[in-house]
Amino acid sequence: MKKPTVPLLCLSALMMLASCGSQQGSGDTKDTTSKKTDSPSLASTWRLGVQLWTFHYVSFDTALAKADSAGIKYLEAFPGQPLGAGMKGKFGPDMTPEERAKVKQLLQSHGLSIVAMGVISPGSMAEWKKYFDLAKEFGLSYITAEPKKDQWNSLDSMAGAYGIKVAIHDHPRPNPYWHPDSVLAAVQGHPNIGSCADVGHWARNGLDPVECLKKLEGHVFGVHLKDIDSLGNTKAGDLVVGTGKINFPAIFSELNRQKFTGMFSIERENNWYNNVPDVIATEKYFKEQTSKL
Repeated sequence: MKKPTVPLLCLSALMMLASCGSQQGSGDTKDTTSKKTDSPSLASTWRLGVQLWTFHYVSFDTALAKADSAGIKYLEAFPGQPLGAGMKGKFGPDMTPEERAKVKQLLQSHGLSIVAMGVISPGSMAEWKKYFDLAKEFGLSYITAEPKKDQWNSLDSMAGAYGIKVAIHDHPRPNPYWHPDSVLAAVQGHPNIGSCADVGHWARNGLDPVECLKKLEGHVFGVHLKDIDSLGNTKAGDLVVGTGKINFPAIFSELNRQKFTGMFSIERENNWYNNVPDVIATEKYFKEQTSKL
C-alpha cells in the first residue's frame, strides 16, 4: 500500500479533530436540553387555606376574623356554622339574599375567599342542586363531600354543568370512602369527581398517605392538612402539622411531582379555644417545607 503524503496526513488529522469536536458539542447540547425540560416546582403557587371546622365553636363572622389574624386568605367553609354579625341563619343554601350579601361583605372586608365547602352528604339531587347554586354564587372551585353511590352518575353530570368539581373526603373506617380504592371507583368514568385527600385520616386508617396519593394521581382536587400522634389508630389524637407521625415532606414532594394545583386546608381538631397559634405554626411549617421543593 502506498504511504500517505504529509499534507494528506495533516488533512486527515484536522478532519478527525473536527469530528470529535462536533460529537462533544452534540453531547453538551443534549445535556443542556435535558436540564431545560426538568419540570419546575409548582409549590410556590400552592394555596394554603383553613377548613372553618377548625373554628366551628364560634360564629362564621368570628371565624373569618380568626383566619385573617392568622394570615390565611383562603377558606373551606362548612355548612351549618352560625353566621353571627347580627344574622340569625347558618352558612349554607338556606341563607336569605340579605344574609348572602352580608357574608360577601364580611369576606371582602377581611380579604378572604371561599374556595371550597364541605363535608356534605346530600340525600337527593334536588338538595345537591341547592349546594351547587350556592357554590356558583360564591365562586367555589369544588365541593367536599361523601356522596351516595347511586348519585355518582347524576352528580358528575351536575358538576360538569356547573363547572364545579366534587372532591370525595375520606373519614376513618368504617366510612365507605376510607380507602383510596373506593374513591377511585367513584372517579371511573366521572371526570368531575375526584379526591379531597385527608392525609390525617388515611394515616389513622393505617394507610401510607404518599401511596394513597399515588393511587389517586390526577384526581386530587384538595387536601386536608392534619397530623396525628399514632399511626393505624382511628382514634389517634390530633396534633399541629409537622409535630406528629406523618411524613409531610414526602407528601409535599409527591404532590409537587403530580403538579397538584388545588388547595391545602388546615384542619385543626384539637385545642379548640386557642388554636389560632396552631394555624400560624402550620402555615410557617408549610412554607418552610414547600420552599425546599
